[in-house]
Amino acid sequence: MSVLRSRVLVRVLLGSLAAVVALALIGTLLGIWAVRRSFPETSGELTLPGLDSPVTVLRDEYGVAHVYADTSHDLFMAQGFTHAQERFWEMDFRRHVTAGRTAELFGPDQVETDAYLRTMGWRRVAEQEYDLLDEQTRAHLDAYAEGVNAWIEEHRGTAASLEHGLLAVTADDYAIEPWTPADSLAWLKAMAWDLGGNLREETERAVLLASGLTREQIDELYPAYPVDQHTPITATDQHNGAEVGTEADERRAPAASPTDAADTPTPDTSRSAPADLPEEALTALDGLDRISEAIPGLLGPSSSSDLGSNSWVVSGDHTESGMPLLANDPHLGASMPSVWYQNGLHCTEITDACPYDVTGFSFAGLPGVVIGQNESIAWGLTNLNPDVMDLYVERIDGDHYVVDGERVPLEVVEETIAVAGGEDVDITVRLTGHGPLLSDAQAGQHLTPVTENPGITEGSEDADRDGEEGSNDAEADSPDSPDDADDADGFEYGVALRWTALEPGTTAESIFALNRARDWADFRDAASRFDVPAQNLVYADTEGDIGYQAPGHVPVRGEGDGRWPAPGWDSAYDWEDYLPFDELPSVYNPDSGVIVTANQSLVDSEYPHHLTDDWDYGYRSQRINDLLDQAITEGPVTSEDMSEIHMDSYHAAAAEALPYLLEAEVDGVTAEAREQLRDWDGYTDPDSSGAAFYQAFWRHLLPLLFDELGDVPMSGSSRGMYVVNRLLAEPESPWWEGETASGRDEVLAAAMDAAAEELTERLGEDPADWRWGDLHTLTATNQSFGTSGIGAVEWLLNRGPVESSGGSSIVNATGWEPSAGYEISAVPSMRMVVDLADRDASTWIHLTGNSGHAFHPNYDDQLEAWAAGETLPFTVSREAVEGAAVDELTLVP
Repeated sequence: MSVLRSRVLVRVLLGSLAAVVALALIGTLLGIWAVRRSFPETSGELTLPGLDSPVTVLRDEYGVAHVYADTSHDLFMAQGFTHAQERFWEMDFRRHVTAGRTAELFGPDQVETDAYLRTMGWRRVAEQEYDLLDEQTRAHLDAYAEGVNAWIEEHRGTAASLEHGLLAVTADDYAIEPWTPADSLAWLKAMAWDLGGNLREETERAVLLASGLTREQIDELYPAYPVDQHTPITATDQHNGAEVGTEADERRAPAASPTDAADTPTPDTSRSAPADLPEEALTALDGLDRISEAIPGLLGPSSSSDLGSNSWVVSGDHTESGMPLLANDPHLGASMPSVWYQNGLHCTEITDACPYDVTGFSFAGLPGVVIGQNESIAWGLTNLNPDVMDLYVERIDGDHYVVDGERVPLEVVEETIAVAGGEDVDITVRLTGHGPLLSDAQAGQHLTPVTENPGITEGSEDADRDGEEGSNDAEADSPDSPDDADDADGFEYGVALRWTALEPGTTAESIFALNRARDWADFRDAASRFDVPAQNLVYADTEGDIGYQAPGHVPVRGEGDGRWPAPGWDSAYDWEDYLPFDELPSVYNPDSGVIVTANQSLVDSEYPHHLTDDWDYGYRSQRINDLLDQAITEGPVTSEDMSEIHMDSYHAAAAEALPYLLEAEVDGVTAEAREQLRDWDGYTDPDSSGAAFYQAFWRHLLPLLFDELGDVPMSGSSRGMYVVNRLLAEPESPWWEGETASGRDEVLAAAMDAAAEELTERLGEDPADWRWGDLHTLTATNQSFGTSGIGAVEWLLNRGPVESSGGSSIVNATGWEPSAGYEISAVPSMRMVVDLADRDASTWIHLTGNSGHAFHPNYDDQLEAWAAGETLPFTVSREAVEGAAVDELTLVP
């Protein structure tokens, strides 16, 4: 950092901070020494106790680290050390979040977040998961932890990171703890939460039903996927049924009432009606629609409707090289640093004992490579998003809950939340057979110390109810029929969460199996262990094969289809089993030579099982299919074609709506602005005035059109677009009747008026000068201190803004939330194109940079290139890696 920039930093801090906090920051963090102190050593020789033999780490100019080791132990130990060098604050922050320990870092304001996370028990499940994994996976996790801990031994405070130095203000007694395998496994729960299911949609539907909307109205807001308009990922007649026999299949955690896989019931795939819940039971759902705001999304804002991904693979029949091309760009929250870390893991000699030669994108804190390529195959992931989360409204009877007329003891877990700068808080977590009672945390029960809550502790005398309220004798006080409204009087109601991620699983095992897979059979075997979060897995190999596999634990329900909260007191609504792996869709070398996954419906209407109703509605996926059809027709398809598709900014949903806007009667500035739409080509480039006006119109249309929804905003992404486009063809629909405007054309005109007024104020009086890029910008924000409200701290850690093309439900999926503004909140977190003909000709990029240290050259050196749609060489062979290396570090025992 230049002396000039240091002086600017001093002026900014002194000008922005007048409090004691500011003085502490200035005293401890200013200056080149403090900023650079945590930068990693990347050249020369370092001692790493515990290694079997020396390890080489090569880095290119972008900080991409390739590790070369003789043994698997050394490989993953060195990866742990390397991750800690570059990203330990990120790792440390994440493990505190996943364990419900953020109040230890940031004080009393985080107690609510911690209470939710302790209630769900991510950390408890992660600790159980370790023992479930095979010996090889446990060894890799142990070796990784060894590497992280070797780094921790030598680094404290600002020597660890700038953020750890800042903790001297918020948590002055904080000390870094050793890393454990459970810290790595808990990160998988964060992945599952951000990518896990339809909890928000299920809760919203229940809230809307309780607010007075009819089921028919709600179904209009959550319509069925348009299979005939937007091509699903697979057709049922394509599916392969090849059996995969693995230990992981045998270890799959059973559901509440397991049945033999051969007898798995085939559910009714038609939509079921919501269960008839008493009105007082529905009140237990109050506030649960805001749970995603209380729990931070570590892959991005989990409340965003734009979390998703694109991936596609093209066979050699259509490519210039005659070999497959595979593309992937996961859509996650925008964060600083990026969620991804680029690295290679290479055994110096490939053997059964050391079988890894893999390069790709990893998560700091988790060993292995999550998405990438090895010497034989390449793979990508997008969110499959089956319905794996169900809410159960429970009848609570003292320290019991009711199932089929019988009282069952609640499981009780007591937890203590440590609070920096405040008093520790005791909480009591209660669990039913369906899962933890989220409603306890929502109701603020965690704010009452356990010692003052004797009524909910198993076995306490005060827990027994007497007199008219009954006793603990199940026969005496259990109703004969809990569905009888009269007998239900006097019950407390709570809401429990049944979720596949709250059962120990084998996803960590799957990641290592993917890394060492050599062919399609290996790949499917690895996929069979990828239980949570369920992902669309696309595949290509150096033999010219391509494929698709759906993995994951997908529940088979008795009654209901998971769209609505279910009565927990009726076991008919319980999960009966999981779909057998071989009944999940799988496609190998399809005749079309193309596979596209972009969170659209996985299956067509012929598929016999119910996966979910809450798919993305397919504007992105159909656009990719159309662009690939065009590229194949003009052929052959090249890597450059794949990268161009990544950056496609055409707004397909807007194209359907434009004719209706052009017919509405407007005047004045609105009429001038509407002229920008007449010649708009539908592309959301930064310079486009048409894109700016249309997106502003869209932002103002949603609250006008859906004013009946109250606190449940209409999704601004694909679902909202699909619903609005259907309503545009129905001008007499009651949805067009509003408080401030009535009738389709009047509502459209009012939304355009509001958009024109806003953009005139923000961008000037001439609509021709309005630019989408002036509105649609990204500030990459540090997840912990980046929203501190202290300008100087945010300046230290955040980067941007940069402008970008694209938007919600566009292939270049730079998502934004209409209720919040036009700023980018979800992004293509990385872009990758793998060329199976020449693996070193592959390309990649991610959002910010590989380093997690502010002001390091690799902290944000990919951000501008990412925004412009540029990519970097994705080198994988030893020769290419050595040719690109600028630093060589030797780690010795």
